[in-house]
Amino acid sequence: MASGLDRETALELVKKGGTLLLLDVPQFTLFGIDTQIFSVGPNFKGIKMLPPGPHFVYYCSSNKEGHEFSPTISFFLTIHPFEIIVRKWCPREEQLIKVSEDEECRYSEMVKHMEFDQHLGPYPLDHYGNWKHLSCYISESTISRIEPIGAEISILHESVLFDQGQKSEMEKSWLVQLKNSSFSECSLEKNVKRRCFYTTIPKIVKSKNTTGEELTALNLDKTKLLENILMTNFGGEEDLLLGELQFSFIAFMMGQSLEAFMQWKDLVSLLFSCTEAPLRMRSQLFTKFIRVIYFQLKHGFHKEQKGDIVDKGLSLFLDDEWFSKDIFLYRLCMEFFRLVLNAEVIDGDLLSWTKKLKKFLETTLGWDFVVLDAMLDEDDEFAPVVVPFNEAAPMSDEAPAD
Repeated sequence: MASGLDRETALELVKKGGTLLLLDVPQFTLFGIDTQIFSVGPNFKGIKMLPPGPHFVYYCSSNKEGHEFSPTISFFLTIHPFEIIVRKWCPREEQLIKVSEDEECRYSEMVKHMEFDQHLGPYPLDHYGNWKHLSCYISESTISRIEPIGAEISILHESVLFDQGQKSEMEKSWLVQLKNSSFSECSLEKNVKRRCFYTTIPKIVKSKNTTGEELTALNLDKTKLLENILMTNFGGEEDLLLGELQFSFIAFMMGQSLEAFMQWKDLVSLLFSCTEAPLRMRSQLFTKFIRVIYFQLKHGFHKEQKGDIVDKGLSLFLDDEWFSKDIFLYRLCMEFFRLVLNAEVIDGDLLSWTKKLKKFLETTLGWDFVVLDAMLDEDDEFAPVVVPFNEAAPMSDEAPAD
């Protein structure tokens, strides 16, 4: 029985399911669909009974022996009821490509006549509930808005990002691991045009005709920046922002994308840095946000993984560096928990999910959320920001800038 699904719902998903036909994929290729990954066998030709909705496909090509792998290539897709999507392996490019319209029609008819059925693996419905928790705010419009030109997400197109920005020791260690596991004998493309179209999240709020005290307040509480981003980039639709948060986490976790990690970190940091919004005008948004990040971290810190996949250098889970209190997430959570748990008036659902997240981090990672003001380093990226007045002069009144 599918996890979190009753029998009737599971049968309905199977009846309306789509098919992803993948032709000529070489044996030993690592192939993933949503939360599941496996090594391709000689007769593999795709996945059947895909539930309608968003899905994430990712894969790593292999050498003939199946011991060395190229960097992950991935893409999102939306499956409609009974839809058949066809991709074919290109040996020269070592990736899946679209086929011509005539070929797609011909192969689709073959799928309908069950000619590939014995070579199609059924979608693992027992893991579908977990996938829904990770992707419930991702819509077809979310995918089309963010996905890169050509739809393929790969760290091959992100090498310019490796030397940008301030990074913690944990992040530096993670980048070294990523380079060592993914880039052996593989040249990197510096192709900005193939990167995702993520929303820009300013790290420091600057505004013209604003006093130093006002600027400091804007950076201590990012509520106004959040409101600006919601209205300017998402038309006030909170779920669209959450969709981007889920998109970036999946592309980072399964697709091994550095750019996605940076976007996920920026969005999480923005939301956790708001003090007025969760207590007043955006309680519902923050309830949904805490629920989203709870399931993300629950998935990310799940340590039971097939050993052969780990040995091949592709991990779908956060490594031990993430268990350290030195990471950005620990300090942000500590401040947010203190805000919510000490509030005189608080939304009941927000309080409940906050307590649930806190308990999970305490029991799973052993984190204790005590007051750490004395430990806040002035060079810490997430220490309180005080913006000098003279930094505000070049900026406009309305649009916060990076």
